[in-house]
Amino acid sequence: MADLAKVLVTGDKGYVGSVLTDILLRRGYLVTGYDTGYYKDCLVESSVTTYSSLDRDIRDISTSDLEGIDAVVHLAALSNDPLGEFAPKLTEQINLEGTIRLAKCARDAGVQRLVYASSQSMYGVSNTDHELDEDDSDKNAITAYARTKWDAELTLRKLSDSDFTVVCFRPSTIFGSSPRLRCDIVFNSLVACAYTTGKIEIKSDGTPWRPVVHVRDACSAFIAGLEAPASVVNGRSYNVGISDGNYSVRDLAEAAGRAVPGSVITYTGEHGPDARTYQVSFQRILTELSEWYQPEWDLDRGGQELVDLFDRVGFTEDQFRGRETNRLDQLNYLINAGQLDAELRWL
Repeated sequence: MADLAKVLVTGDKGYVGSVLTDILLRRGYLVTGYDTGYYKDCLVESSVTTYSSLDRDIRDISTSDLEGIDAVVHLAALSNDPLGEFAPKLTEQINLEGTIRLAKCARDAGVQRLVYASSQSMYGVSNTDHELDEDDSDKNAITAYARTKWDAELTLRKLSDSDFTVVCFRPSTIFGSSPRLRCDIVFNSLVACAYTTGKIEIKSDGTPWRPVVHVRDACSAFIAGLEAPASVVNGRSYNVGISDGNYSVRDLAEAAGRAVPGSVITYTGEHGPDARTYQVSFQRILTELSEWYQPEWDLDRGGQELVDLFDRVGFTEDQFRGRETNRLDQLNYLINAGQLDAELRWL
């Protein structure tokens, strides 16, 4: 554990946050969570991790919430392209304005470091076969989610200084087991579909490129952001993945088939060709942060881990297709049940 002992994790009750908080606690960090609680009950497997957590909206964060905190890992967001398109204005309020508010409050409270979970979605549509790097490659964000991630990075860099370190990580599409599993992200969806139906449904034509990274490797990157010297990471952005982490959707489907032998790949075509396609370079993180970031998970290991989770909990097709594992469905449920208003505020 580094000197930054007291860490606030926003989005701690989400898919990634549920894994990250457990890892941080095991490494000896003093963790405080900060989460609005949209997905707190979306558990496919019980979690015994205990720590202090604030049930609050990132749009309302204040300096007092951050007093005594050494570092922040900022995960909280409306957290993928379809979810971001659900309410573009709210996506901007939460993902961009909320992030800037958090950063300013953190700096004013004396927080030393902010680790920001950005996204490779900002690359959007790539017109090259070359792997995209962090700085020189075009940003072709085509969704509200992607635009807010890129705009937040630009602002955060301006807020960093010698007393306030900011480092941004752009994970590939994440996969793997979590107590708050998501099945609305590509590889998890493919494996879950294979496990519960015997079919691997590809809703595009299978050709788009999708870099992917395991949730525990993504967490390893965030922890590297906490533990690497400020002189190395301040003001830097990193693509997060493994050396051979660029796959076509067809590749991912074949890996899902290996995880669930006997499953059959089907092309539904309901979404048509997907405009989002890109391959990225992971050279920077694998070289600059090699002392702190050492990814361990490939598709086959992650696929088997998902199958093991499904076996443990008796995972069903209803769970695969239900709100428990699909974030937009959960938000719609809370709104229709009168628990959230149109601004995604609790009633």
